[in-house]
Amino acid sequence: MKKLILFILTSTVLFSASPKFLMPDEAFSPEVIVNDTMQIEARVVIAKDIYIYVDSLKLELKDGSSLSVKDIKLPKSVDYHGDMVYLESPSFLVNLKKGMGVSGSKEIVFELSYQGCSKQGLCYEPITKSYKFDIDTSKLSLSLDEIEPEIKSISKTIEVNRDEFSESDAIADTMKNSNIIIILLTFFGFGLLLSLTPCVFPMIPIISGVIISQGKGITTRKAFMLSIVYVLAMAVAYTIAGILAGLFGANLQAALQTPWVIYSFSAVFVALAFSMFGFYELKLPDSLVTKVSSNSSRSGYIGVAIMGFLSALIVGPCVAAPLAGALVYIGQTGDAVLGGMALFTMSIGMGLPLIAVGVSAGKFMPKPGMWMTMVSATFGVMMLGVAIWMLERVVDTYITMLFYAILGIGFAVYLGVFERGVHIFKKSIAVVLFIYSFALLVGVLGGSTSMSRPLEFLKPQAVDSMIKRETSHLKFSKVTTLKELDELRVKNSGKKIILDFYADWCTSCKELEKVTFADTNVKAKLSEFVLIQADLTANEQEQKDLSKKYGVFGPPVIIFFDEEGRVMKSKTIVGFVEADEFLAHLNKI
Repeated sequence: MKKLILFILTSTVLFSASPKFLMPDEAFSPEVIVNDTMQIEARVVIAKDIYIYVDSLKLELKDGSSLSVKDIKLPKSVDYHGDMVYLESPSFLVNLKKGMGVSGSKEIVFELSYQGCSKQGLCYEPITKSYKFDIDTSKLSLSLDEIEPEIKSISKTIEVNRDEFSESDAIADTMKNSNIIIILLTFFGFGLLLSLTPCVFPMIPIISGVIISQGKGITTRKAFMLSIVYVLAMAVAYTIAGILAGLFGANLQAALQTPWVIYSFSAVFVALAFSMFGFYELKLPDSLVTKVSSNSSRSGYIGVAIMGFLSALIVGPCVAAPLAGALVYIGQTGDAVLGGMALFTMSIGMGLPLIAVGVSAGKFMPKPGMWMTMVSATFGVMMLGVAIWMLERVVDTYITMLFYAILGIGFAVYLGVFERGVHIFKKSIAVVLFIYSFALLVGVLGGSTSMSRPLEFLKPQAVDSMIKRETSHLKFSKVTTLKELDELRVKNSGKKIILDFYADWCTSCKELEKVTFADTNVKAKLSEFVLIQADLTANEQEQKDLSKKYGVFGPPVIIFFDEEGRVMKSKTIVGFVEADEFLAHLNKI
């Protein structure tokens, strides 16, 4: 008898301890009505400990009667174990619109789809409910853009509303809806603006050096033709790389910034520099020139084209909003033709100042003599400077500072810093260059890493000031995978988050750190945010997945999350921004 009682008590306890799972109709109770203004009010009442995934939600019309969804007002969602969900019963307000010539009463079929889980571990299958309504179209606004597909995917409408586009998304949307002439003119203007950014500056000594290296026979006409060839090759490279990135979502910028590529291209500039110094003459073998063309001068055009192509891929690429917008357009529509034309036009705009520089190099070429040697040597030094600048992406700052110091001291000696009878202007340049370069050398030996303040370590209480700078330096939590990012987002739920996409080989990223993030006012404002940095340096599959998740084609890109964990698309920043502009942007969030 005692055993029977014990069995009954144990069974009761075990049965009562097991979780009770609800049936789908008990867990989810959808309610859909049409109000007096012909708006569809939809609500899904969820039971306790039940939640719905945001990305599974769909609200669609299936009537085919020239009515479509205008917009949807969505409730706030929350981050739950890395997924955006509704933990409370969500309500939605769907506004409809009608096409040209639609009148009277129309019957529609409205579908509400959702899928959710129980916090106890059970996930339900996707559920779709259909409802029929009669809509009085006289109460609806007229749709003037019925010539476009009305709504291809309501999930896209849910994820990004038209008034929540980022700058790059807005540019992509403009490409979808604007005249092709307007698109090309716009991107040409973008190119002109980008030509004023640091991305293009390294190309100036390259094209100048290439023109100068042609020798005393160069004319203004030939300098112009060589410049055209350089810029066209650069534009072709940009276009091809952009189309591939847009179609395949590849970060080609990262692939071309691997150490072995940087070392190789830096060596090319060193070789060009030494040819400028007169150690040898770089040209194609005569046998190859003969095969290519009977006119040996064409070998110069081939070399310039190769240099322009490589320069665009390795020296010049910076991700900016226009470039990202074109890539987003190509990725969304698959229209590589229009996207490629826009990128090509933008590249031509970027190259116009380079053409002016190239023509100037040919127009103001000095006559053969000592001046020619001096000009060639100067551009040789500039080539070496570009080579060191490239190495900054893959070697320690200590090494690049040492190289800059050696280069500066050597050039100062060449200019005659220790010689008598040197022209006062030339002597002044040599003395200033020698003093600064020597200061760099001393700074390197003293452990400094600042090009602008190499002797700062000599100041009294330098250690204390370094500690203070370290303390005040912005602290980013670094992530390299989606899992790490999701864990940090969950940990900091309810807070505003900044996600900074960064890479060691990204020069604009370093410029953001040194200029924008170092600003006192910016640092004070950023204290209101949780700072996370997505490091894409390795460019392995995990980093590619991280970039793909947020539509990033290359750093720098800064993404903002609100307190609900949602991406604020309209606030996304692509490329470098100055401190004042960035601070104004933060104040709007």
